Amino acid sequence: MTRISWPLVGGAMMGLWLLLPMSFATAGAKSDHRPASSAAELSTIRGVVKATAQATLASQVQGRISQLPFKEGQRFKKGALLVALDCSKYEAELASAEAEHRGKKLTYENNLRLAEHDSVGTLELDVSQAEAEKALAAINVAQVNVKGCTVLAPFPGRVVKMIVNEHENVFPNDQLISLLDDSLLEIELILPSRSLAWLKVGMRFEYAIDETGLRYPAVVQDIGANVDPASQTVKVKGLFRTQPNNVLAGMSGAASFTGLSR
Repeated sequence: MTRISWPLVGGAMMGLWLLLPMSFATAGAKSDHRPASSAAELSTIRGVVKATAQATLASQVQGRISQLPFKEGQRFKKGALLVALDCSKYEAELASAEAEHRGKKLTYENNLRLAEHDSVGTLELDVSQAEAEKALAAINVAQVNVKGCTVLAPFPGRVVKMIVNEHENVFPNDQLISLLDDSLLEIELILPSRSLAWLKVGMRFEYAIDETGLRYPAVVQDIGANVDPASQTVKVKGLFRTQPNNVLAGMSGAASFTGLSR
């Protein structure tokens, strides 16, 4: 008959039970600790410089290009003439509409005076009034067409691209010119979503631009409204603390938040 030494077994079991809590505690500590963002991540955040406003303007009417005062790269002020079309056709239509309205208005005013003496029927008076209003509406349409012959700058900036050439014929919705406002440049960054644990509006960072080889102080202006679920990233907008003269929209670089408090 085999005898079991219970003190030995009990001692081994007690040692096992003593080891198990320590193992579980160590495993728990390893799984619970997750750093927000490493220094390597924070020093390699890529971004691109963007203009605060960009637009591609299109034609509202059909016509022949008569003027293109600015060339690509040139600066312009708000309200400056960017594109002009030959407007003789629409100006003639406006003059015709104005003449038509004058005649209809005189007829209506005459019927008003006759109506005071019961010398004209109510129907005839109402019809003359409607015709005068219709002629006025035609003037408004003609004025819109005349206004569409000139394309004015909606903001101050620079010409990015001339899409048409002088003397070409264009139609409504044809693209004419591409512009941007570089008076206030922005920095668009893509950060890991874990950065939201410490990232705040107003936080300062440095932005190193590849094309210039220089570093520029900047500040976080806006943080994106949502996290991209596929890449687990968030879009962040920054502003240069002092607008640089040698930086153009489209330049790329890297932002550094290294050393900032989380």
